[in-house]
Amino acid sequence: MALGRYYEGQDCSLARALELLGERWTMLLVRDAFYGVRRYADFLAHLDIPRAVLADRLRTLTEAGVLARRRYSDSPPRDEYVLTDRGRELWAPFYLLSQWGERHLSAAGPRRLFAHADCGTLLDPTGACPRCGRLAPPEEIEMRPGPGQQDDHRTDPVSQALRRPRRLLQPLLPHHEPG
Repeated sequence: MALGRYYEGQDCSLARALELLGERWTMLLVRDAFYGVRRYADFLAHLDIPRAVLADRLRTLTEAGVLARRRYSDSPPRDEYVLTDRGRELWAPFYLLSQWGERHLSAAGPRRLFAHADCGTLLDPTGACPRCGRLAPPEEIEMRPGPGQQDDHRTDPVSQALRRPRRLLQPLLPHHEPG
């Protein structure tokens, strides 16, 4: 039997957070938003997510204030999704969970390395910069390909762009305005 999505009978902040973020597509959408994915079509292509599920998860995250929807083209109307301050607060738990996965579930080694862009030092397992002695906020983090990324054969534009070093939160792909 599948677990329910809601925990009405529990007065627990973790249960409430899981109601919003605990579904796998939601976690991957937020991850991709940190990586700089902003457009509906790019989420769709990179995640191989059903359209109805993507629309529902984006709407839920927007209504919860994790993502903000911003218009980048009026003709035709096109929107992008960016992390809000509330959404950026999720960096620490996402980083910790990804590092746990890299240590225990990635036989080929880490797929991505994260460095404090200001000094170039790789972050420690807690997300702190060993050189600067502080937690680096996501806008100060550079993501680099790790040794485990060599087995990635995906050809979508998002996967290809993620194979190059880049700062978190920066738009991954440029907007293509109609000509």
